[in-house]
Amino acid sequence: MATATRMTQTQLIKELAAATETSNKIAKTFLETFASVAVRETKKNGVFVLPGVGRLVRVERKARMGRNPATGAAIKIPAKKVVKFRVAKAVKDAIVPPKKAKA
Repeated sequence: MATATRMTQTQLIKELAAATETSNKIAKTFLETFASVAVRETKKNGVFVLPGVGRLVRVERKARMGRNPATGAAIKIPAKKVVKFRVAKAVKDAIVPPKKAKA
């Protein structure tokens, strides 16, 4: 079984430049600006929507009790903020089609 190769940033920039009929430099600037806007808006509002793809969401995790797997001792895990990406239903269905219900 052959391993799939991931698209590199350079390949993405070239594809964006070709699709928009601009230079690679302009496409790279767009990508960098888009990423910084996504980070800034997620920090400020707690959510950033990528239309047609999904959304970045800042989530508050509550403090909880956990267990050290090495010793088995109970430990307290503090509350913290994490960032999650929620994939849009249309994208999920396009990548992994839903199973059809049997009649």
